[in-house]
Amino acid sequence: MGLPSGPAGTWPYEWQVGWRYLRAGRGARHNRFINFIAGFSMLGIALGVAALVVVLSVMNGFQKEVRDRMLDVIAHVEVHDTGGGELMRSGALAAAVRREGAVLASAPFVQLQALVGNGETLRGALLRGIVPAEDARVTPLVGRLVAAGDAGMKALVPGSQALVLGVELARALGLKAGDPVAVVLPPAAAHAGTAAETAPRTLRFTLAGTFEAGHYEYDSAFGYLHLADAAALLGLPGPLALQLRLRDPLAAPEVAARLAAELGYQATVRDWTQANRTWFEAVHLQKRMLGLILVLIVAVAAFNLVSTLVMTVTDKRADIAILRTLGASPRSIMGIFFVQGAAASVVGTAAGVTLGLVIALNIGRIVPAIEHALGTTLLPASIYFISRMPSLPLASDIVPIALASLALAFVATLYPSWRASRVRPAVELRGE
Repeated sequence: MGLPSGPAGTWPYEWQVGWRYLRAGRGARHNRFINFIAGFSMLGIALGVAALVVVLSVMNGFQKEVRDRMLDVIAHVEVHDTGGGELMRSGALAAAVRREGAVLASAPFVQLQALVGNGETLRGALLRGIVPAEDARVTPLVGRLVAAGDAGMKALVPGSQALVLGVELARALGLKAGDPVAVVLPPAAAHAGTAAETAPRTLRFTLAGTFEAGHYEYDSAFGYLHLADAAALLGLPGPLALQLRLRDPLAAPEVAARLAAELGYQATVRDWTQANRTWFEAVHLQKRMLGLILVLIVAVAAFNLVSTLVMTVTDKRADIAILRTLGASPRSIMGIFFVQGAAASVVGTAAGVTLGLVIALNIGRIVPAIEHALGTTLLPASIYFISRMPSLPLASDIVPIALASLALAFVATLYPSWRASRVRPAVELRGE
């Protein structure tokens, strides 16, 4: 066997021989077996990379879907006047909001915790008092309902004693539009003196309509009433809070920090990232841990290349000896087998990224087909907040996955390549 040659500009012979070794094996049975093992190594890398791409894409999509549906119902920033209403009455709170250039719109609101019930069935709910026309500029869900002429939102007028509840909450209570609803308010701690003052208050409302946010937490435990009715329930002269919509939701923490610094101790400012903070942190931690586990799976597949290359080196010892006698240096021999392993890792990684992207981009059709075939639900809305499998492949995830896979495979080729470079030509040729 001689050194490969060719016209000027062809690849170095180390690359040519390494690629030839990767494609060899159509003759002798032992060569076919080596190629069989090499194929399984590439398949293992491809499946590991594909699994990593799919899992991280689904977790990205899951996080984005829940975040978007959450921001469909809640404001980007809430500012509560905790100084007895002085900031609201003096206009200082509204003036501070107007000076903040990142704010697109604001609306007053009153929020209260209550039990809503029908007969003997009671459910906890977060009720928000709003002025629909003003809240429509801040909350996309209310904006859509108002724009569509929703009967429930039209019914929210001062003194109407009307409620608009999440569709899951209404279903759990067995309510439909027009039915009476009992609203049970806890006693105000400030007035806890006599037995009458410490008893819960029960008021009669009417279900004016329902809404569906697509987020189970809000559909099952959230409702709207008019701001004036909510303020009257709590004995307030008017709203003590503003909700804000920003140009960029991701800037909410910075905007909230600036408003808190300007308004001081008389106001409490909360941004949307503080709602369900524990859930978002848990998802972020799960994403990192799943990524680490799947990277280890890719590492196992990549290091299968060690056995493949060791078998190839053993099979090609005579060829290595001939190359050495023809003038190939140990570094060139090492390069030949490094190219073989690197080519296998590149093919496996490219196939894995391609397969992963195909699955991730079509997960919305694949999962329903699996659910239909198995007759089960893989994503219960009561647990995961959403009922369909989202997916969001990001280059910031896929590029590191591909680079990590290649790096692991390249490291795995070092020992077999070094071992090939240590073959002694005289010993091998004498053995022949």
